[in-house]
Amino acid sequence: MTACFGPAGNPDAFYAAGFRASADMPRWLVQQNLQAYEYQCSRGATVREDTARLIGQRAAECGILLSIHAPYYISLATEDETISANTVNHFVKSLQAARWLGADRIVFHMGGPGKASRSAALERVKALFAVVLNERARMGCEDICLQPETMGKQNQLGSCLEEVLDLCAMAPQVRPAVDFGHLHAVTGGGYTTEEEFAAVFDRVGEALGAEAARYLHIHFSRIEYTRAGEKRHWTLADPYGPPHEPLMAVIAEGRYTPRVICESAGTQALDACQMQELYRRRLNEC
Repeated sequence: MTACFGPAGNPDAFYAAGFRASADMPRWLVQQNLQAYEYQCSRGATVREDTARLIGQRAAECGILLSIHAPYYISLATEDETISANTVNHFVKSLQAARWLGADRIVFHMGGPGKASRSAALERVKALFAVVLNERARMGCEDICLQPETMGKQNQLGSCLEEVLDLCAMAPQVRPAVDFGHLHAVTGGGYTTEEEFAAVFDRVGEALGAEAARYLHIHFSRIEYTRAGEKRHWTLADPYGPPHEPLMAVIAEGRYTPRVICESAGTQALDACQMQELYRRRLNEC
């Protein structure tokens, strides 16, 4: 087994080729020699059952691994009862969509801390996430992995890897989604060396076990940032960090088999192909 690569959402090249429907993405991805696709529910998990099942059927036929990005509206630290209920409902709808699609992973953002201290907010996150975990069990969806993402802005919960790992320790099938572009932004330009990338795999392994590190879910893109953190996603052709070359070297030399989802702005499939080509070249050299 080797690492697999794919885009987040539908890239510009997909539409330029005359396609419009996400149900065409699996077959198009096979033509690009890619193996993964992160379906975007960031504005709401509103995909119809028939559409989701068609995407899932075609993905299975084409050997495309599916994940979902859950709605941005999730706010696990909220003190508002209505927002809490809506947050749980966003998870429930995302789990249902994942089941229809045959997706095995749901990436989500924790949200912000509000006016509370960070430590108090993180305790509220755990309390509401426990409700989410109960809902996942009630739905018979415990095989679907919930994946809190490392965030790119200082004022967001999850901007520190340890906060994400702490949430992952709550239950099986909760694993991190490590966005190296976000980590680059919140550290003010870190994650440019093999040692820094390797340290993340090591830490995930220490906290959650070797399997969690081996099958890590990764987001990657070049990121423009300010002192507050992430400002804008760019492409591999743009003069921003982090560099992908040391990450590909770490994955190849460590014999890790992650799912690498590229979030480049519009060129996410092209850039996923570029990363995959470099990874395979480094793997052959090992």
